[in-house]
Amino acid sequence: MTTAVLITGTSSGIGRATALRLARNPEFTVYATARRPESLTDLAEAGARVMALDVTDEMSMADAVAKVEAEHGSVGVLINNAGYGAYGTVEETDLDGVRRQFETNVFGLARMTQLVLPGMRRAGRGRIINVGSMGGRLVFPAGGYYHASKYAVEALTDALRFEVAPFGVKVSLIEPGLIRTGFGDTAARTLSGSAAPAGPYAALNAAADQQMARSYRSTRLSAPPEAVAEVIHRAAVSAAPRPRYVVTAAARVLVHARRLLGARAFDAYLRAQFKGAA
Repeated sequence: MTTAVLITGTSSGIGRATALRLARNPEFTVYATARRPESLTDLAEAGARVMALDVTDEMSMADAVAKVEAEHGSVGVLINNAGYGAYGTVEETDLDGVRRQFETNVFGLARMTQLVLPGMRRAGRGRIINVGSMGGRLVFPAGGYYHASKYAVEALTDALRFEVAPFGVKVSLIEPGLIRTGFGDTAARTLSGSAAPAGPYAALNAAADQQMARSYRSTRLSAPPEAVAEVIHRAAVSAAPRPRYVVTAAARVLVHARRLLGARAFDAYLRAQFKGAA
């Protein structure tokens, strides 16, 4: 019997690339999900089973897990990928938008995990792969709330990994750097709409927008979603998956630089990157 792989947020980007890659593995039956399953036609053609799943809706999440368990007994691999970045300064960002972001990035991930774990424990095995970000290890200005959601994913994953190990469940965290998906466009759009053009943070917001645009265009600093899909596949099939996988060389440099430099030196680095904004 094949292993059931349930992936959230497969309509684009990392989720779509991951579903396509894992669907080629004959050991897996891949369940690709999105709020609008009609957007997943190409994944169905590639061999994935497509389902509606909204990680902000309790009934939707419970139904999706129940369907997989009805066919396989338990979810073998849960890949918590659904998430997005809404940007803006701490002072100016509307907190209703922050709550929506946490519902997807944090609470949806947590609830999906809660729903699959009873079945995994009964089976005595399972794997949970959370897609976080290098943004859970360091912070860029005008992205505090997004980073806060990814820091939360770091904490939840660390606790979960220890808690479920006795039941045969293995947990890994994927920490991508800049990935050429629609993420950068969403971040830039929310940033531009988060504050008045002539507000007190106008220079910072403009600098952040320009910095994101340059970085996502750079093939040296960013990577395609297939690079993350390859790492997720590795975490899904490894007999001894690593607790963390940082994806892209640039992300590894930044994560270690933040750790080694400390707050003041990293702030100085940011001031150099965001010239005229601080």
